[in-house]
Amino acid sequence: MHNILKKYHQFIVECHGNTLLPQFLGMYRLTVDGDETYMIVTRNVFSHRLVVYKKYDLKGSTVAREASDKEKAKELPTYKDNDFINDGQKVYIDENNKKVFLEKLKRDVEFLAQLKLMDYSLLVGIHDVERAEQEEVESEDNEGDEEGESDGGIVGTPPDSPSNTLDNNKPFGAGEFDSAIDVFAIKSHENAPRKEVYFMAIIDILTHYDAKKKAAHAAKTVKHGAGAEISTVNPEQYSKRFYDFIATILS
Repeated sequence: MHNILKKYHQFIVECHGNTLLPQFLGMYRLTVDGDETYMIVTRNVFSHRLVVYKKYDLKGSTVAREASDKEKAKELPTYKDNDFINDGQKVYIDENNKKVFLEKLKRDVEFLAQLKLMDYSLLVGIHDVERAEQEEVESEDNEGDEEGESDGGIVGTPPDSPSNTLDNNKPFGAGEFDSAIDVFAIKSHENAPRKEVYFMAIIDILTHYDAKKKAAHAAKTVKHGAGAEISTVNPEQYSKRFYDFIATILS
C-alpha cells in the first residue's frame, strides 16, 4: 500500500475524485499480544438507505467464476461473472451515464496497469425500487396492525412537531438518493425492464503482478489452456479484458 500511496493520491487529486477506485479513509495497525494486524478503511460502495438486493463481483474472467453453494446460502450472496451471464443480468443506464462511467473506468484501469496491479473487481450492487416500495408498504401495514391491537384499535394522533426546522428537508422518494453521498450510484434509464439503482465501484486493487502471480498464471494456463479466460494475467491484459467485459454489461 505504501509503495503506491504517493502516485495514488496524485491520481485522485488530478481527477478531482471523479473515479471508481476505492476512497481510502484510514490505515491502521493493531497489535494484540505481539501479533500485528493491518487494516484499511474505505468508503462504502453501497448506500446507507437504499437496500441492495443482489450483488456481483466481476473480473471479466470465466474460469471458476461462479458463486459456491456455501456462498449462495448466505442472506446476500456475492455472485460472480458466470452467475451474472447466466442470470441474463444487464446494467440499464442511459447513454450519458454510460459514457461518463466508461470514461472513468478506462482511466482507472489504465492507471492500475501502470502500477502493475491486477486481480481487482467491479462490485455491482442492485437496488430494486419496486421491491423496496412494496416492502415499505407491507412494513407500514404491519406496524399499523400492531399499534391498533395494542391501543384497542384506536390509533392516536402524533404530537405536533416541536420545530419546523426540518420541514425543508423532505425525505427522498423511492429510488432517490443524494449523489454527493451515494457517489457510486446510478439510476436505471426510463426504458429499463425494472426500475433499479446500481452501485458500481472497483475494489480489491492491491494485488501486484509479482513472481507468485506469474507462477499462478503459468500453472493455470497449463491446466485450462492458453485461450482460457483465467483471472491471473499480466496487468495490461487484465485491464483491457476487464474494461471490455464491463462495457458489454451496460445496456
